[in-house]
Amino acid sequence: MLNLTKRISVFALVITVSFLGINLGQGLTHHVANLTAAHAAPPASPTAKDDKAGPTRYENLELFQKVLHFVEANYVDEIKNKDLVYGAIKGMLETLDPHSNFLTPEIFKEMKVDTSGKFGGLGIEIGIKDNILTIMAPIEDTPAWRAGLKPNDRIVKINAESTKGMTLMEAVGKMRGKKGTDVTLSIYRDGFEKIRDVTVTRDVIKIQSVKSEELEPEYGYIRLTSFNESAATDIKKAIEKLESKKKLKGLVFDLRTNPGGLLDQAVEVSSLFIDEGVIVSTIGRNRDQKDVKYARKGNARKDFPVAILVNSNSASAAEIVAGALQDHHRAIIMGQPTFGKGSVQTVIELGPDLGLKLTIARYYTPSGRSIQEKGVHPDIILDDYDPKLLTEAKRKLDPFREKDLKGHMVNTDEDDGAKEYKKEELDSLMKEGKDSESKSSKKKGDSKSKERSSSKEEDDMTPTKINPKEDFQVREALNYIKSYDVFKKLMVEEKPATKASK
Repeated sequence: MLNLTKRISVFALVITVSFLGINLGQGLTHHVANLTAAHAAPPASPTAKDDKAGPTRYENLELFQKVLHFVEANYVDEIKNKDLVYGAIKGMLETLDPHSNFLTPEIFKEMKVDTSGKFGGLGIEIGIKDNILTIMAPIEDTPAWRAGLKPNDRIVKINAESTKGMTLMEAVGKMRGKKGTDVTLSIYRDGFEKIRDVTVTRDVIKIQSVKSEELEPEYGYIRLTSFNESAATDIKKAIEKLESKKKLKGLVFDLRTNPGGLLDQAVEVSSLFIDEGVIVSTIGRNRDQKDVKYARKGNARKDFPVAILVNSNSASAAEIVAGALQDHHRAIIMGQPTFGKGSVQTVIELGPDLGLKLTIARYYTPSGRSIQEKGVHPDIILDDYDPKLLTEAKRKLDPFREKDLKGHMVNTDEDDGAKEYKKEELDSLMKEGKDSESKSSKKKGDSKSKERSSSKEEDDMTPTKINPKEDFQVREALNYIKSYDVFKKLMVEEKPATKASK
């Protein structure tokens, strides 16, 4: 019987490249089950039959032995038996699903430390998209981010070696290295005229998984980048910090581009907003063996509305939290459909240096929905826009109101008239401003297009930092939670008004 006693973790298919650790896979992971080679499944009996009609298991193993012997004896170059067996196991697991993997000594060592939140590397999350090695997201304030790497950048070469046909594990191996050493990535991006080489210096990376700030008085913003060991504790502290002056009236909780992390932290984070009930359940091949995770009582904050932002790179633990809060009607989900990773993996120790990561179950939201392939669908779909372009596209109107009329009556209820501009002063200032603006715009207009075209390529490699106050989706989420109080008041006030009318 497998002794699955260690912690369970949830990861996205995207892999964080590191020297000490990498996020392997994006599934719920039993991390790490203790199984030595001595405890492995017993050898197949010569009489053991496959479930379907066909050769016996023994005959299939005999076929494998024949091919192995023939390759060892006749292949053009001498090759080690270990390499052939490792390759065969790797190929077998690749036929199952993208999250089942054979863990070689180097990768297995890294697997044991991948959730500590501190590791050496580049600071990027990668995946295979359209059969091309692709950057899913650079982690903010890391070497990759400072080098200007961005989501959807295609990595076509690593240190001049083509990535065509390269697996995620192989790519990670190429990008690993000691702190202070360089790795050169050949990047192609939509809009580039040619492939560009970007050299990134490896460093020890300490991820700050929680960032927060006040959007407006009494309305807060918290962004969670990964579900590491301190995620729930850090979020709780962030809420306390936001409430240092006044209690929150609403919270925007940003889970965009969050690849996942630890399952227990997904439960703890959900418990900050849900006081009771199911958070997530997992079901394996035997549907009678159902594992259910419940909310931890006593920590939930239910006194303010929550809007959760997600996108196509929100996966696993992020999907568990979004799905749980959506099913419990505790938060409104906004943005784009999530990644759709809803399977559970167990990591089995095959020996001191080898491991096996195998998909063993699917997970379900409290209402019984499977997120696998479908993802979590937002209650409100939001497109994402470049805040700079939005600012440029805003129509600036010249308002004209009652107070602009000559001889208008002054509002005597307010004693701030002396602090306001008189209409004559405004007219004079506006005229001066328009005259100077028209002169400068003529000069700028001629060179504006040239500047944009000449600097476009350079700007493409400028790190982009998320500014919540300028982010379109964040602003839309804020508008929603602000309107929540308005509609709640309308519903409360509707009852006495109805009675009065009767």
